Amino acid sequence: MTGPGAEMIDDMLDRLCPMHVRLGPDGVMRHFGPTLRKIRGGQSSEGQAFWDMVTISRPRSVDGMDALLDAARHGGTLRLRFRDDPAAALKGVVVPLDDGGAVVNLSFGISVVDAVRIHGLSAGDFAPTDLAIELLYLVEANAAAMEASRKLNLRLQSGMIAAEEQAFTDTLTGLKNRRALDHILARLSESGETFALMHLDLDFFKQVNDTYGHAAGDTVLQRAARVMVAATRERDAVARIGGDEFVLIFPRLVDPDKLAMIARRLIQGLEEPIPVGEQTCRISASIGIAIRQDSEEAAEDLLHRADIALYAAKRAGRGRFRVAGAGDTAGVDDATFSHDGD
Repeated sequence: MTGPGAEMIDDMLDRLCPMHVRLGPDGVMRHFGPTLRKIRGGQSSEGQAFWDMVTISRPRSVDGMDALLDAARHGGTLRLRFRDDPAAALKGVVVPLDDGGAVVNLSFGISVVDAVRIHGLSAGDFAPTDLAIELLYLVEANAAAMEASRKLNLRLQSGMIAAEEQAFTDTLTGLKNRRALDHILARLSESGETFALMHLDLDFFKQVNDTYGHAAGDTVLQRAARVMVAATRERDAVARIGGDEFVLIFPRLVDPDKLAMIARRLIQGLEEPIPVGEQTCRISASIGIAIRQDSEEAAEDLLHRADIALYAAKRAGRGRFRVAGAGDTAGVDDATFSHDGD
């Protein structure tokens, strides 16, 4: 098929079937559709045998022009792929021509998404009625929806984490709050892990509030929180449970001497003068320490023993600590405590 008629047919095929190839009676490629030419890197393969460009896997009997035309008479559906890279899988439909040649219209089938990515194709490379266009739109829409869903999930997760942190955080100091403390103690109690805790109360804090105002008191509390965090390990927990009351938890630390060293460090750090504007505030701390070495002891009992030790420290003159003995209960005197911070 040559002449003006052939050019008109080729132009029509280019519009309707941009991935077609027209073969002469000898199986030589006479014309390429524009998309197929783009996929082939813009190179012209006219004049070459069709079999040099592709290998046909189904039907297996197609190995020449006669077999190709016979396939056309029996439905004309081919499975094939390019011989060179990228060896994309293709589907083909064969339509015989009056001159003994044929038109083979190719498509990527379900591999169209990969083909678009590999070859840099766009909607203009497909026939306007090709279902591949709708598939590409669906894939793009699905990708956009998935990305939007991913971002929404991330925002929701971030919001949940932020809400959870807020629920367990003291807003003034950034320390854990009483709710967080209860969760930590419950977890440690269930695990049977040994730990110690300190009940710390700031001495002379009321005078700061009464003399300099609540803004100065807030500054002092924030400074005290930094001192406590600096004196503890990353695995430890520091919680503010009241206006000037704190509880510090020390997992797997039950050595009284080490706990005494930490208590002294805390008291020393908290007694450093705290500048507030043009004023200087001074506080101290009293600390009660209780050690859980019996896995059966309830957290409430441990807190109670630490509370008793704290008030023993206050009665002894403040600015000191006491370590509760294992059997300490309400009503004991100072002599019952195994360590002191005098």
